[in-house]
Amino acid sequence: MRVAYYSPLPPARSGIADYSSLLLPALERRVDIVLARPNRPHPPADVALFQLGNDPHWHGWIYEALRRRPGLVVLHEVSLHSLVAGLTLGRGDRDGYLDAVEREGGGEARLHAERALAGLEPPLWASQPDRFPLIREALDFAEGVVVHSEYAEGAVRATGFAGPVHRVAYPAPPVTARFDALPPGARSPVIGSLGKLNSAKRIPQLLHAYSRLLRRFPEALLVLAGDGVADRVMQIRLEALGFEAGKDVLLRGYVPAEEFSALVSGCDVCVNLRNPTLGETSASAIAALAAGTPLVVSDVGWFSELPDSVAAKVAPDEWEIDHLAAVIELLASDTELRRMMGSAGRSFVQRELGVERAADGYAAVLTELVA
Repeated sequence: MRVAYYSPLPPARSGIADYSSLLLPALERRVDIVLARPNRPHPPADVALFQLGNDPHWHGWIYEALRRRPGLVVLHEVSLHSLVAGLTLGRGDRDGYLDAVEREGGGEARLHAERALAGLEPPLWASQPDRFPLIREALDFAEGVVVHSEYAEGAVRATGFAGPVHRVAYPAPPVTARFDALPPGARSPVIGSLGKLNSAKRIPQLLHAYSRLLRRFPEALLVLAGDGVADRVMQIRLEALGFEAGKDVLLRGYVPAEEFSALVSGCDVCVNLRNPTLGETSASAIAALAAGTPLVVSDVGWFSELPDSVAAKVAPDEWEIDHLAAVIELLASDTELRRMMGSAGRSFVQRELGVERAADGYAAVLTELVA
């Protein structure tokens, strides 16, 4: 069985590129892989496998290839609104974007989109991507779908998609930390929020919870690492709470995989909040589990499916900051609890999130699809 594989690959700064670099060596031991590339988008194969994400720069050519060659679609998020917006509005095609919104949500959705483009409402891809996911066209060309969670499977089924939907676990990255990624003499305890930062990551709520932690642990350190930490909005938020960058909060931009692993291992607690969720599985949360670092997550989507023994869950409601502050303070003060959560996290990863298990899942799905 020959599989045409569509995905961004390193050195692309993309979580899906990292995912594919982890998966491909194991998958190649099970099936014959030929890599599709932008300059060679239609290699001969028995079946095509499309890894779809929301970044138009990395996934635009993949989406266009899917339109010409149906196959197995892997949805890393159950909304492709940002991708479709980039492929239409990003190329000056206003009508194409409005038509896509209307096809999925009807006339009312188109009206919301028109108001957003006129500046009367926030952009739909930022404010309501879960309400207007724009995945129906991708599903029209899908001979089957792979997702990573029960939540995502339900979202695909809710569209009326009648084809096969398979859950394949997201493989955990190897723990490769061989050095201390924190500055010498760094403060303690270290709280980390690692990975690309965006409006869904609940950073304002985390900063307020951290300010409360400092009352009991004045030597604590918050590490924010990933694209998005250096923008002016972040500086304003820190200044409003009296935080000094480099002292109270350590800001790191994009970090490569080995340094990221070292940062995760160096944290006493990792916090991975998300709301709204687009059904994504968090590679940074899985990295924390693999490293044995206690994890705090939002009680939504895939995060809700994690066992309670490996992740403390905080609902994104009116009590979120109070609950989050209490959970972080408890973990910061209880060494044995951190040890137990870390051990449970490592065991969960070894049992459920191995790359060989993921490759077996893909091979079974591809075999069934070809048959």
